[in-house]
Amino acid sequence: MKINDRLKEFNQVDNRKGVKVLTVDDFDLKGKTVFLRVDMNCPIDPDTMEISGTKRIEEAIETLQSLKEAKVVVASHQGRVGNDDYTGMDKHAKVLEKLMNREIKYVEDTIGEAAQNAIKNLEDGEILLLDNLRLCAEENYEFTPENAAKTIMVSRLSKLFDLCVLDSFPSAHRSHPSIVGFPQVIPACAGRIVEREVRNLDEIMTVAKAPHVIVLGGSKVPDRLEAIKMLIKNGRADHILLTGLIGNVFMRAQARIKSPLGIKREDEVVAKAHALIGEYPDVFTTPVDIAIDKDGARVEMDVRDLQIGDKIYDLGPKTVEHYSKIISSAGTVFISGPAGFFEKENFSFGTRGLLDAVANSMATSLVSGGHLTTALKEQGLEEKINHISTAGGALVLYLTGEKLPMIKALEDAAIKYRTK
Repeated sequence: MKINDRLKEFNQVDNRKGVKVLTVDDFDLKGKTVFLRVDMNCPIDPDTMEISGTKRIEEAIETLQSLKEAKVVVASHQGRVGNDDYTGMDKHAKVLEKLMNREIKYVEDTIGEAAQNAIKNLEDGEILLLDNLRLCAEENYEFTPENAAKTIMVSRLSKLFDLCVLDSFPSAHRSHPSIVGFPQVIPACAGRIVEREVRNLDEIMTVAKAPHVIVLGGSKVPDRLEAIKMLIKNGRADHILLTGLIGNVFMRAQARIKSPLGIKREDEVVAKAHALIGEYPDVFTTPVDIAIDKDGARVEMDVRDLQIGDKIYDLGPKTVEHYSKIISSAGTVFISGPAGFFEKENFSFGTRGLLDAVANSMATSLVSGGHLTTALKEQGLEEKINHISTAGGALVLYLTGEKLPMIKALEDAAIKYRTK
């Protein structure tokens, strides 16, 4: 494939290291077959299994429009195996079709014969959405780039593509075949979201000032624990306000929650949380009151009054008030992950309250993750935030200075294919 002679200055995706990556502007796309890795991992209503927030699907449209002369194969994951939001992509196809007001082809397959035939039969300008990538077992594991290139997914599909476009910044910290495998064997470039995300983040971090307040929630505890220590060591976390499942883990480590949480690797993650509290006792703040579900009703109580079997669904008002005061004095505030089951109206209080505090603070503000992005949009607070990121765990790691596998793959691809 021909690469344009002129490389634009904004291709400098990692300004801290002066490394450029290629973008879609650097390729002649007409008639080419393009693998577009996006992140359409949307919040799913557990009761109806319907998509409850379409923000991430909307975000894919900009890059799709830039690829209008190509044959585009869109690929994404949805949820994790065993979780309630693990489902197929047929509803995503319908949402995308409605948003773009055009036909979106869909195949209930990822790497099999049906998927391969659908790709081969695409015409210029057509868009095909594959089924959930995590239906392919390989996509649930991390590989070295070299081994990712040898997976069945990459071996089968790469022969059908002229270009790989990576536009899934929320997955940038993963070494999955769809992220790091294809760039090993075919030309690869950044999509519009990845291009803009990192440029904006670098600009923001050059003006970020202390105190740095980090508000962490959500359910991906091991990822968060790995990043927390690096954030503190690198001067990016003066105060860490804990909510959601990770908040429960730390309260369990403090012996404030007596009964087991029932999560994977519980003893290991609780022990890590306990060690972090011991090493940095003045950094962490945990909830003082919470809300539980009693026969569908919201019941608020002090954390000390929790009974065995009670499941925490949200923060209580005292905690939201206390956290909001800390946020109001921040120089830079970063919030990632919901404070509870915000999809349920009875338990959206904590998430909404914290987002309101962040939006109305004088701090440089960053909001990350698809769930919070959806909540922010519902509250009409988007214009009050300095940067809204599509990523959650990837952004946390990026702020530590960690080299993300997707960015590394794009850098390597730029060097490899620019010299040809």
